[in-house]
Amino acid sequence: MQYRRLGRTDIEVSALCLGTMTYGEQNTESEAHQQLDAALAAGINFIDTAEMYPVPPMGETQGLTEAYIGSWLKARGNRDQIILATKVSGPSASFTYLRGGKLGFDRNNIETALNESLKRLQTDYVDLYQLHWPERSTNYFGQLGYQHQADDSFTAFEEVLTVLAEQVQAGKIRHIGLSNETPWGTMRFLQLAEQLNLPRAVSIQNPYNLLNRSFEVGLAEIAHREDIGLLAYSPMAFGALSGKYLDGPWPADGRLTLFERFQRYTTPQGVAATRAYVDLAREHGLEPAQMALAYVTSRPFVSSNIIGATTMAQLQQNIASAELILSAEVLDAIEALHQQHTYPCP
Repeated sequence: MQYRRLGRTDIEVSALCLGTMTYGEQNTESEAHQQLDAALAAGINFIDTAEMYPVPPMGETQGLTEAYIGSWLKARGNRDQIILATKVSGPSASFTYLRGGKLGFDRNNIETALNESLKRLQTDYVDLYQLHWPERSTNYFGQLGYQHQADDSFTAFEEVLTVLAEQVQAGKIRHIGLSNETPWGTMRFLQLAEQLNLPRAVSIQNPYNLLNRSFEVGLAEIAHREDIGLLAYSPMAFGALSGKYLDGPWPADGRLTLFERFQRYTTPQGVAATRAYVDLAREHGLEPAQMALAYVTSRPFVSSNIIGATTMAQLQQNIASAELILSAEVLDAIEALHQQHTYPCP
């Protein structure tokens, strides 16, 4: 397993990070523990979760993912062996069950969310605490164009960073990160951190895969020049890039089969692009899923590639992708397909 520096810190994270959003919905507590054991044994030292998990989010299951990780940490006594990341939720009209639905990045929300996460995780601190999505109105979660709202109100970034700084000083957070953020938001957070001597974001967790390379346009340069690497989520586009949803009936236990809300990567243009990438992989004797993952992991602006799985077989295949080096021929072919299918599923 390869390890990479996290931002400007002295932390080295594995090139693959274990995503956990299925724990508590598609995976039981014992299955979660089995996955965590296998990932650690394979050299993965980085685990990512969030207060709102599992997905799809529901009041009845909210927090179970962190609780399952917490019970594993307690049972194994191995907190010092992992880099643990979680997130505080941004505003969402559907999250009426979480802090009365009044979500944001003000003092009360951050302090309450962090303390509750620490309880569920059964730890005194998290290595990386991330703002899950912007509090303001902007373009994320698949929206390419920006529609300005002049009357938009949100917590001042200075206040957000100040509250996070207090949690760093209290020893509850080691470092902070962004997620689903835009180029403007990222640079503004970095600028204020430097001006006011406040915590500097060390990472940005955004979607990135063969069907959605929009990160490259405005954020890849920032990732390089500002040392704020990408933690790539959905590297397999909810499993679509494995090819299992292309022909015949969809697998009964597949995420896209079980949850209709996940339609981001099954549009007509998405299916056409997926078929092209799957065909390319098979032409070169590669597993489509491993090719998709290996491509993401190979990008120089990626600090860690967040893999997820519902079965041990899937997890082992995903972990094995870390050893796959794509040939120049395959990489050139991927770029040619990208020109034909540019951002089919942003």
